[in-house]
Amino acid sequence: MTKKRVHLRPLKVKDAYVSYKWRNDPEIWKCAKNKPDRYITIKMEKDWIKKVLADDRSVRRTICIAKNNTYIGNVYLTGINKRLESAETHIFIGDKKYWGKGFGTQAVKEIIKYAFEVLKLKKIDAEVNPKNVSIIKINKKCGFAYVDKPQERAKMVHMVLVNSR
Repeated sequence: MTKKRVHLRPLKVKDAYVSYKWRNDPEIWKCAKNKPDRYITIKMEKDWIKKVLADDRSVRRTICIAKNNTYIGNVYLTGINKRLESAETHIFIGDKKYWGKGFGTQAVKEIIKYAFEVLKLKKIDAEVNPKNVSIIKINKKCGFAYVDKPQERAKMVHMVLVNSR
């Protein structure tokens, strides 16, 4: 059994005091599907968090280091469709000193478990920038497969994970 190195907790408005810094770091967003198009203030980040927390079609979790509760990133399920039993996943590690250390993989595994066991979803989609090799590797490790063969000039790579449990 793998030691649990991260835990997920619900996103809170007070997380804006950390996450607004990540939103303003272009290195974090260079390979993302969506990126901020202007400087993000703490107020803007708080307002955004309030808005997304009110969305009943999403689950927003923070990624925290298990041993010291350090907030290092976010993982989401969005566009939850109960009728189709599906959602889309998104992840980013905002604290760059934790990049490439396996925390993202463990966070995606945790959100998958939540999606399949708690929400009873049957399918999770991921739209990934093809330049974001790290997220593609994480998704593959977690069982995602390409919907279509990736094309060199594709704007996004579509991956899917079907619940086989």
